[in-house]
Amino acid sequence: MYPFGHCWGMGGWLVPIILLIILFYFLKEKQKRDTSSAQDILDHRYAKGEIDKEEYEERSKTLKKD
Repeated sequence: MYPFGHCWGMGGWLVPIILLIILFYFLKEKQKRDTSSAQDILDHRYAKGEIDKEEYEERSKTLKKD
């Protein structure tokens, strides 16, 4: 009667569940990459030459206290 009504069979829920798991995994990984710690930002600014060694060490020491 319905030729495509049962094409998914018993595994019909497996594919959407796997796709959702993959989607959540990639969203979680993207969120991790988008958030940087204060020390990471400080390291990046020092590497780019925006701050000198003295300022870097002072701010890094301050971050480690907290």
